[in-house]
Amino acid sequence: MDPKLLEILVCPLCKGPLIKKMGRSELICSPCRLAFPIRNDIPVMLQQEARELPADEEIK
Repeated sequence: MDPKLLEILVCPLCKGPLIKKMGRSELICSPCRLAFPIRNDIPVMLQQEARELPADEEIK
C-alpha cells in the first residue's frame, strides 16, 4: 500500500489515525479497536467490513 495514502486516510468513525502493521493486510484504528481490510491494495473503509479487535490482541 502506498505510504502517502496511509498519511491521509483516517478512521471513518472517529477520524483518528490508522496503523498499518507489517505483514498484515489491515489498517487498524486504536481508539475504535477496529481493523479495516485491504483488498487488492485498496483499503475497505466501511464499518460493516471492519474486524473488531479482541481485548487481548496487541495493537502496536
